[in-house]
Parts: sequence; structure tokens; C-alpha cells
Amino acid sequence: MKGIKAFELPPDLRQQLQLAKKIEWITLFYLITVVVLMYLTMGSSQAMKTAWLEDMLSLVPSITFLIATKINTRPPDDKFRYGYHRVYSIAFLIGAAALLGMGIFLVYDSLMALFMAEHPTIGNRVFFGTQIWMGWIMIAALLYSAIPAMILGFKKLPIAKKLHNKILYTDAQAQKADYMTSFAGIAGIIGVGAGLWWADSAAALFISFSVASDGFKYISEAVKDLMDRYPVTLEEQKKDPLVEEVRQLVLSWNWVRDARVRFREDGQVYLGEIAVIPNKAVDLDELEEGYKVLADYHWKINDVSIAPVNKLPDW
Repeated sequence: MKGIKAFELPPDLRQQLQLAKKIEWITLFYLITVVVLMYLTMGSSQAMKTAWLEDMLSLVPSITFLIATKINTRPPDDKFRYGYHRVYSIAFLIGAAALLGMGIFLVYDSLMALFMAEHPTIGNRVFFGTQIWMGWIMIAALLYSAIPAMILGFKKLPIAKKLHNKILYTDAQAQKADYMTSFAGIAGIIGVGAGLWWADSAAALFISFSVASDGFKYISEAVKDLMDRYPVTLEEQKKDPLVEEVRQLVLSWNWVRDARVRFREDGQVYLGEIAVIPNKAVDLDELEEGYKVLADYHWKINDVSIAPVNKLPDW
């Protein structure tokens, strides 16, 4: 048995990874400006406070992605024989756990504000000699936190799919849908302006449930990956057809009578085993050629073992 060690992405995907890193640095800078702006304008609004905390939390995926990308490039060593590919799965888990934890806290905080019937006030301020209702400033801040984020999310999404990178994909999905948070916050602020004191806390509760729901969904996916489940596609969460493609490829070899394939996700790449029933005595040259064919077949196949057996295992 022998493992395939393909530690670098194909040239076109390396370019995509560099582009993803560039966009994540832009995202970090942008989110820092959002966090500062939201803090300066949130006043006593529960919805603005919740949106501000969510924006702070949005820094986590970008930071973990950039750190994981740096670690992932390390080759295998004496401590980590399979390399550092799983750092992406760990980063995904960290981001999901942070999202779930913050979501639960925000739900509690928003419910308390609602039950205690807190009446937020949104006053006026004078800018350049003109009195302006702070609600308009808050709405502008919320729009600033949403529109560029949506654009960045749409930019990241196709890159995440090409790289099969779940932390980048969830980051893109969250930013793409960021308009919901902003619109909920805007509705709450307008509600307060119309005299509906509960609208602010209700909007905050909607945002909180959205954060907690995403956190629960993503932490579930992260745990399944770390438990070595069957590889799945990013969007549909269906079994990756690549596994069956590999099986059919192996079955096309003239010395193989039957085969069974098992892969697990290791960050962006797949590791696994192939059990084959040969129809003749195993030729080492043919076996060696098989490894080369698999290594060239798809970049996701990072490490695989081929085991000739008399009976296929129950995988």
C-alpha cells in the first residue's frame, strides 16, 4: 500500500486561493470599519447592539480562514504524518461554535429586553447646524454593514466552491444574506420612530435567532466532517459523485474484478482506501500505475491506499 502526497493545489486553484486571501483581507478591513461605525451609532437600540455584535462575530471566519491557509501549506512531519489539511475543518468548527455561542447569548439578551419592556429612545443630533434624527444615521450604518458585505459574499462564493473550502463557503453565504440582518434592524428602528417600543427588541430577536440557527447548522456540519462522514458537496450536501467516479475508474483497470472505495474529508482534500479484488496475480507495476492515475485524476484525492483483497470489506 502506498499514499499519494499531493501537497499543492493545481496552478489555477492556487490563483483562486490567492484571490480568496486578498478578498478576506479586504473583508477584515471593511468589517473593522463597520464595527467602529456601528458602535458609534447604536445608541440604546437593542437591534443595533445585536447587529453590532454580529458584525464583530463576522470577523472570526475571515481570521480563521487566513490562519488556516497559512498552516495548511505545511508538509507532513513526524507529529502529523497526514499533513495539516484538517486545520480547515478545525477552523470551520471554531467559527461555527463562536456563531452558536453568540447566537444563544443574543437570543437571551433580546428576550430579556423584550420581557422587561425596555423602551429605547432614538434622539436627534446636530450636524453642521442641521438637526438630524439619529434613526437615519443608524439606518445608513446598517446599509453600510450590508451592501458591501453582500458584494463580498457573492465574490467569495464561486471561489469557495472551486476550492471546496467550507469555512470560506459559510463566510460567503453569511455575508450574502447579511441584508436580512440590516433590514430587520432598519424595521426595528423605524418601529421605534413610529412609537412601537417593542419593534426594536423584536428585530433584535429575529437577528439573534438567525445567528443561532446558522451556528447550530454549521457546527453540526463541522462535527460530522471531523467524525469522517462520507464526503458531501458544498451546496446540496449530497454524496460527492467523485467517490463513485473513482470506483468506476478503478473497475476499468483490466486487472481489477471488483472494488470498493472509501474516502473521508480532510479539510479541502480527501483521504481514503480502495479495496480491490484482482482477477490475476497482482503486478506491482500495474499497482504503481494505478496510484499515478489516481493522483492525476482529481486534485481532491490527496492520500489513498490500494489494498488487494480476497473479499471486499463492508464499507
